[in-house]
Amino acid sequence: MYETSSPTKTATSEHPTAAERFFFDNNGYLVLPSFLAPDHARVLLEALDRAIARRRDPSYRREHPTAFKDRLEGPNYRIFHLLDDDPLFLDLLDYAPMMAYVRGLFNDMPHIHGCDAIYEVTSANHHGLGWHIDGIQNGFRNLKPHIPFLQFKIGYYLSDMSEPNQGNLTLVPGSHKALFEPDSKDLKNPGLFPGAVQVCGGPGTAFFFHNAVWHTGGPWTRPDGKRIVLYYAFEHPWMLACAEQWRYPKGFYASLSSERRKLFHGFVFDPPEYRWG
Repeated sequence: MYETSSPTKTATSEHPTAAERFFFDNNGYLVLPSFLAPDHARVLLEALDRAIARRRDPSYRREHPTAFKDRLEGPNYRIFHLLDDDPLFLDLLDYAPMMAYVRGLFNDMPHIHGCDAIYEVTSANHHGLGWHIDGIQNGFRNLKPHIPFLQFKIGYYLSDMSEPNQGNLTLVPGSHKALFEPDSKDLKNPGLFPGAVQVCGGPGTAFFFHNAVWHTGGPWTRPDGKRIVLYYAFEHPWMLACAEQWRYPKGFYASLSSERRKLFHGFVFDPPEYRWG
């Protein structure tokens, strides 16, 4: 079973709509087909190609190492902390159509939690944590039941993932409300256990999900499969659950507009800025 549709945006309606709120509240995720225009997805992919090539150069250095180690050996890649790699990545941070969902469903004063990309062209040694929920300290399990909505995770497909079985995001709808964890045998299932769905969509498809939804990179049996995804995540302004907040160069923070500065904790700036949250 795989997901190809869900409540979608229209050009004339406000978002999130009541239908989208209801779907997200009950299922813990939402898929937005064709959310980015084809040209937008294309230039983001080109920017990601450049970023990977730049980071693979032996002379590449960062002022502050990434909180998680980049995977650069290829042909499958994963890189972190993209906001200063290309203006396109920074522009997507507060992309107005998506921020309507972030603020409408999560928090009116969100802070950036993290940004990374998965670029995979083969099923061999592809990235995968297996079935898991997101969050520090083992997925915020000490807050059960129920684990609160603490992170707003957004994905953008840059490759054509309209067909299943190429590592598509795979999740269990409604599992953010579960009182019990899945059966351990199900979690080891290389296929899909009952209730799991694969999220499918073409380039430009966006999706987001609750941190407590059980998810994984799905099965990869498609020989010509390709998984290229940009991920952004937000957290509440009173949280600090990822080191990315303070891992950018001073010049990057100084260049941010006054509105974008509000997406970061005030202590990253020089001089520090007051934040109530």
